[in-house]
Amino acid sequence: MQTKPGTDFSDEESQRYSRNALLDGVGWEGQARWRAGKVLVVGAGGLGSAALLYLAAAGVGRLGLVDGDAVELSNLQRQIIHYSTDVGRRKVASAAESLTALNPHCRLETFDLRLDPDNLREVVQGFEVVLDASDNFVTRFLLAEQCWQAGLPLVSAAATGWHGQLLVQMPGAANPCYRCLVPEAPSAEAVPPSTQAGILGAVAGALGCLQAVEALKLLLDRETDLSRRLLAYDGLQGRFQSLERVKRADCLLCGKM
Repeated sequence: MQTKPGTDFSDEESQRYSRNALLDGVGWEGQARWRAGKVLVVGAGGLGSAALLYLAAAGVGRLGLVDGDAVELSNLQRQIIHYSTDVGRRKVASAAESLTALNPHCRLETFDLRLDPDNLREVVQGFEVVLDASDNFVTRFLLAEQCWQAGLPLVSAAATGWHGQLLVQMPGAANPCYRCLVPEAPSAEAVPPSTQAGILGAVAGALGCLQAVEALKLLLDRETDLSRRLLAYDGLQGRFQSLERVKRADCLLCGKM
């Protein structure tokens, strides 16, 4: 493992990423891979805020950001990439400003839109890892299908109330996809939105941080148990559970593989 920064790392970058390079399995070779990495984050809300900030801080070289909303006052309790002065601004603009202030070495690509079947393929194209930090099942299903068909790893998380979930969809004949776990969108009664159930900002942040961890591992080609398991977090009990995910023969997305 390369223990000293290469000549293509500036003195400023060498100081900025020095703690990363000390990590077992990272070093300056790993840091160079992160700098060359291309990660797309769908959603600049509670999950996406934490994920984006830590990906930028780690030195991911190209970050894509998708969000079609404007900042609202009620967002600020959990969406820590935005500030009070950003209320009314487009989320992609607000988030890009915060990320540039944190790490000007990151190249940002913003998409001020809502994903749909017509624009999804073009938006996803060119990225290595996709993070689903959205807040609706329509977007989750679209991303799961596109990433599976394109062979892209998808790190998907969700949070509501005191609870959160995290999984990795890794395309492959032996691996389950997102729809093996969630074949159809559950009812609003089964999974009420945060406008009804509320959400603790720190829970969303915790899951977003874990998404960033998984994305950084994937950029290093590190294996993850979450490609076949679901990580469930109960904030009230202070408890994580790792649950097995099973590939379904009748899955609408991957069942024929």
